Order: sequence, then structure tokens, then C-alpha cells
Amino acid sequence: MAVTACQGLGFVVSLIGIGGIIAATCMDQWSTQDLYNNPVTAVFNYQGLWRSCVRESSGFTECRGYFTMLGLPAMLQAVRALMIVGIVLGAIGLLVSIFALKCIRIGSMEDSAKATMTLTSGIMFIISGLCAIAGVSVFANMLVTNFWMSTANMYSGLGGMVQTVQTRYTFGAALFVGWVAGALTLIGGVMMCIACRGLAPEETNYKAVSYHASGHNVAYKTGGFKASTGFGPTAKNKIYDGGARPEDEVQSHPSKYDYV
Repeated sequence: MAVTACQGLGFVVSLIGIGGIIAATCMDQWSTQDLYNNPVTAVFNYQGLWRSCVRESSGFTECRGYFTMLGLPAMLQAVRALMIVGIVLGAIGLLVSIFALKCIRIGSMEDSAKATMTLTSGIMFIISGLCAIAGVSVFANMLVTNFWMSTANMYSGLGGMVQTVQTRYTFGAALFVGWVAGALTLIGGVMMCIACRGLAPEETNYKAVSYHASGHNVAYKTGGFKASTGFGPTAKNKIYDGGARPEDEVQSHPSKYDYV
């Protein structure tokens, strides 16, 4: 019962994590404009992995996609690749884990096959979660670097007496969604790997016992032996031929012909 609960809980947690990774990848708020020095502005900029958007004070939002691939920074392309790999591995892991659930019986599938599929899906979830966390962390590191570089350029004019206007970007909501989703997927994968140990059949060691045929020779007495019918003292004896007796027993009862 505990194995089934651990496997089911791991599946649900991984499902939520994969959904969060997909949502974070599609979100546009990976980086948002920093309003620390300019809290009142007519426009608000934010950027995602696939497009950048501008929201005006009137509520109108205009987004423009990145229509180039070679012109994008290499780090941004690496983040895209990591998120896509995480989604693909997570989707395959979900498909495998559905057939590996202990509460679902498909044909004559053995528990050993379900244990192998559970372990495979758990490893896929772990790699998917790591890819998502790595992608979000790389993008966050890129934001931090650009933020401090922009801050240094703002106060570089006339020894810091003149502040130039530059747009700085800080962490967006998609980064936090990606971190949480990656952690959930990673936890779900670990739980699936733990459940695999309970699904695997235990190996039983049987002690081998060898049986040998008896080494005593059996001799057959042609004279037969007498047996009573059991009806009183005057009952007649019957002689049965072909009685099998061991050789030692035959030699222990000599007959009258041995003295001739």
C-alpha cells in the first residue's frame, strides 16, 4: 500500500512540475523592467524566451516575436534548448509512468516490468527537472550580469554626478515558476525511483537438495512367502510369489537347501 501511494504521489507531483515547466517556457515575463529609479512611467517592458512586449499606461499591450535565430544571444538559445529538452523528457516520462502505475493492469505485465518502467520514468523526471532548473538559473545569471553592467553605465557620466537613463531588467515571474516546477519534477522523479524498490520482486534463495537412488541390491525369492487370511487359527495360508526382499534379509533366513 505504501509503495502504491509513493508511486501515485510521485506521478502527481511530476505531472504538476511538468505543467509548470511548460507554463514557464511559454510565459513572457522572464525579465521585467526595473522601476526602482523610475516608478512612474508611461510604458512597461518585459521579455520572454520567444518575444518581447510593451504595455502602455492605457492598458494596451503590444508584443513582437524574435524573428531571428542567429541574431539572438547564445545564452538565450541555450536556455531555450534546456527548457525544450526538459519538456520532451518530462512528457516521455509521464507516458511511461502511466503504464507503470501499479493500480493499472495491462494484460499479463509482471511486477518486474512495472518496476523497470517506474525507474525509467523516475530518471527521466529527474533529468527534466535538472534541465529546467539549469535553464532558469542560466537566464537569471545573465540578468544579474546585465543589471550590474547597466547600473555601472548609468553612473559613469561625470564621475557619477550625471545619471543616464537606461532600461534595466530584473527577475520576472516566469523564473520563479520555472524554479518551483523544476524542483517539483525533481522530487517526483526521486519518489518514483524510491517506489521502484518496492515494486521489484524479492529474490528468494532456495537450498538445493540432491536425491540419490538407494544403493542396496534387491533380490527376488522364487519360493514366495506365506500370509494368513486373518480368519481364526484354522485359516488357510496363501502363498504369494514374486515378493521382493533385500539381499541381506534373504541371507539372514537360510533355507533347508543350504545344508545339502
